Amino acid sequence: MRSGFIFLSLLCYATAMTAQNYRFHTDGNQANDSTDVFYRHLQLNEVMVTGVTGDTRLKHSTAPISVVTGRDLRQTTWTNIIDAVAKVPGMAQITTGGGISKPIIRGLGYNRIIVMNEGVRQEGQQWGDEHGIEVDAQNVGSVEVLRGPASLMYGSDAMAGVLILHDAPSPLEGEVSACVCSEFQTNNGLFAYSVNGAGNHGGFVWDARFSDKMAHAYKNRYDGYVPGSQFHERGGRLMLGLERRWGLSHLRWTAYHLTPSIAEGERDEVTGELVRCEGRGVRSYHRSLPFQQVKHYKAVWDNSLNFPHGWLKAIVGYQQNRRQEFEESAADYEVFFKLHTVTYDVRYLTREFDGWKLATGVNGMWQKSRNLGEEALIPEYRLFDMGGYATVSRSWERWTLNGGLRYDHRHLSCDAEVGSWEDYTVTNLQNRHFEGMTGSVGTVWNANDHFNVRLNLARGFRAPNMSELGSDGVHEGTVRYELGNPKLDAEYSWQADLGVDFESHYVSAQVALFANRISHYIFAQRIGAVMEEGYNTYEYTQGDARLLGFEAGIDIHPIHSLHFGSTFSYVDARQLDQPEETRYLPFTPAPRLTSELKYEITHDGRFLNNIYVALGMECYLRQNHYYREGGTETATPSYTLLNLSVGTDLLLRKKKVAELYVTADNLLNRAYQSHLSRLKYTDINCVTGRQGIYNMGRNIVFKVVIPMLWD
Repeated sequence: MRSGFIFLSLLCYATAMTAQNYRFHTDGNQANDSTDVFYRHLQLNEVMVTGVTGDTRLKHSTAPISVVTGRDLRQTTWTNIIDAVAKVPGMAQITTGGGISKPIIRGLGYNRIIVMNEGVRQEGQQWGDEHGIEVDAQNVGSVEVLRGPASLMYGSDAMAGVLILHDAPSPLEGEVSACVCSEFQTNNGLFAYSVNGAGNHGGFVWDARFSDKMAHAYKNRYDGYVPGSQFHERGGRLMLGLERRWGLSHLRWTAYHLTPSIAEGERDEVTGELVRCEGRGVRSYHRSLPFQQVKHYKAVWDNSLNFPHGWLKAIVGYQQNRRQEFEESAADYEVFFKLHTVTYDVRYLTREFDGWKLATGVNGMWQKSRNLGEEALIPEYRLFDMGGYATVSRSWERWTLNGGLRYDHRHLSCDAEVGSWEDYTVTNLQNRHFEGMTGSVGTVWNANDHFNVRLNLARGFRAPNMSELGSDGVHEGTVRYELGNPKLDAEYSWQADLGVDFESHYVSAQVALFANRISHYIFAQRIGAVMEEGYNTYEYTQGDARLLGFEAGIDIHPIHSLHFGSTFSYVDARQLDQPEETRYLPFTPAPRLTSELKYEITHDGRFLNNIYVALGMECYLRQNHYYREGGTETATPSYTLLNLSVGTDLLLRKKKVAELYVTADNLLNRAYQSHLSRLKYTDINCVTGRQGIYNMGRNIVFKVVIPMLWD
C-alpha cells in the first residue's frame, strides 16, 4: 500500500491534476454544447464561479473549486444528485443502497458540508446516516464544488466545503423551450422521465418541471437481488419571475417526495441468503417494510438589483421537511420528524473598480423541529442563526489577493417539556449559545498564460447539531443506540491550501494540496453501557483532529478528437493523541485513481453529430486507515471498475433534435464493497463468511434527451 501510494503520489505530482476543463460564457452560463462540450481543453479565462465572493473567474479564485456542467451530468450514470458528482476529485459519498447518498469532501461530511439549492442552504435531516439530500437532480443545471472551509460566506456548517447546485439559465428574450428526457437502467430496472418547459416574454420568465423515477432492488454477483434497496422519487418545480435592466426577481417553488425501502441485510441462518419480504418479488417496484417517507417543500424569493457601482442581492426561503419511518405497518409510522426552516441572505457586491472588488452581507436561518411519532431520537428544538461578513479582492496584472472576516452567532434551545430525555440533557440544552469569528486570506499568481499558483488560509467554524447534543435512542439504520452530549463545544479549524495549475494547447494539469487542523472535533465513540439489549451504545465526544491530502491529475489531448484524463485523490484523517483503535476518523474515503480515454468521432455529421466513445477506469486502493473501536469499521480491499460509454447528438435538417447516451458501468460485473457503504456492516453470510451487502453489479444505462426551442 505504502509503496503504491508513493509511486502514485510521484506520478500525480509530476503530471498534476486536471483543472476545471469546462467552458462557460462570461456571464456564468454554459456555452453551446454542440460546439465545445467534447473539447476538453482548459479555458480558465472563460470559467466563471460564484462560490467564494460572487462572480469570479476561476483563474483568479484562491480556493479550490470544481465545476460540473449539465452535459457532464447527462453523460454520467447516477441515481441521485450526490451520486452524480461524487467522482469529482476530493469528493466521495456515504451510500445506503441506490437511493440515498451523503456528500463527503476531503474526508468530512454530514453537517460540515452545506448544499446550496435554489439559492438557499438545503435544510433537511442531514445529521443522520440514513438521510439523503432532498433535491431532484433534473432541476440541476450545473454544480460547483468548493473544497475547504467556506464559513466566510455561508456560516456555520461549511467547514468542509459547499456544493452549489445551480438551476439552468433562463431562456433569452422571446424564447420558449421544452425538454423531455428519459432513462432506463438494466440492473435495478430504474425508469425515469422528466418534462420541462420554460420561456421569456418581455422579461417575464417562467420555468416548470415534473420528474418521476422508480427502481426495484438492485443486484450483484454475490448477493443476487438486495431486498429493501428499491425506491420511488418524484419532484416538481415552478419558477415565475421578472428580468429587466434594473435586475431580476424570481419566485420558485419545489416539491420533492422520496420513498426508499430500508435494506436491513438480514440473512437466512441456513442458506445465508438475504431475507426477502413475503408477498413481494425481488423486482417489485412497490415499497416493502421497513421504509421511509421523505417529503421536502421549498419556496424561495430571489432578488437582485443593479446599481451603477454594484448589485444588491436578497434571498429569503422557507423549507418544510418531513421524514416518516414505517417499521411494522405501512399505515402507522413510528418516527415522524417535521422541520421548519426560514433562511435569509442579503449581500451587496461592488463592480470592479481600479482592480478592487468588495462584498458585504448578512445571512442566517431560523428553525423549529417537532416530533410527531411514537419514537423520538432527538428532542424538539428551536434554532436562530445570524452572521455578518465582509470581503475584499484586489487584482493586479498577474496577482490577485482576497480575504475577509465573518462573525457568527447561533442560539439553540430545547423544549423543556420533552419527557423521554434525562433532566440534565434538557436543562443544558434549554439555552445554548455558540459564536465564532472566522476569516480567510489567499492569493493567486498568474505567472504567465499557462501557469498559476494558488495559496489560501482559512478559519472554519461549526456549531454542534441537535443529534450530537441530545440524541437518545436506537437508530435502526445504523444498528446502534446513540447518546448525545449536551456539553459539546463548537468545532474550529485552520486549513491551508496550495494549488498549481498548468495549461497548454495539448496538456492541462493541476495539483491541490491541503492541511486541515480541527479543534474539538465531534465524533461518536462506543461505550460499555448497554442502553437497550441487542445494540451497542455510542456516545458523542470530541477531541482534536488533523487531515492531510491532495488531489492531482492530468488531461492530455494531443489531437482535437482524442482525450486522456487521469486524477488521483488521497486524504489521511486522524484523531490526535488517540490509541491505534481510534486513531483514524470514521468514513475516510479510500485513495482513488480514475482514468478516461475518450475518442470523439465527429463534430460535423449530417445526421449524427458529436459522436464519442469513452473507456473509463475507477481504481480504489485498499483502505487500512479505519476506526477500529468496537468493530465500527473494517479494512476494505482494493477494487477496480471499468466503464464504457457512447453518445451522440441526433440532427434533423441541421438542428439537434435529441441527445442519445448508452453507458455500461462496472462492465466486468465486479463484486465489491465501497468503504463508505453503510450496508457493508450488515449480517454475515454463514455459508460464504462474507459480511454485509455488496454494491451494484453491471449496469447498462440508456438515456435520451429531446430539446425543443421556439423563437
